[in-house]
Amino acid sequence: QVQLVESGGGLVQPGGSLRLSCTASGIIFSIYRIGWYRQTPGNQRELVAHISSDGSPLYADSVKDRFTISRDNAKKTVYLQMSSLKPDDTAVYYCNTYPPAYNRWGQGTQVTVSS
Repeated sequence: QVQLVESGGGLVQPGGSLRLSCTASGIIFSIYRIGWYRQTPGNQRELVAHISSDGSPLYADSVKDRFTISRDNAKKTVYLQMSSLKPDDTAVYYCNTYPPAYNRWGQGTQVTVSS
């Protein structure tokens, strides 16, 4: 059974930083492109960034130069380092394969950027 578990969210002030983690089980993690997505109430889930099996990243324009995605295949974990956070970054953050599989969404981790 495939499972992707997100962690690392929390409350942070504008301009602050957080690092999210996504740990996988039940898949051959190293062959998959993995994405971070986020969703706010009433809106569709949007792609934030994804990373290829060999570590090549791609970012949404809204987070470029502020967020960094990376992966550790030995730990089956993908990270999202978020810096210079803005209130607009407030959302529930999810990881999934890219493109996403409907049955691989986890619970997500809440990120709240507020003073």
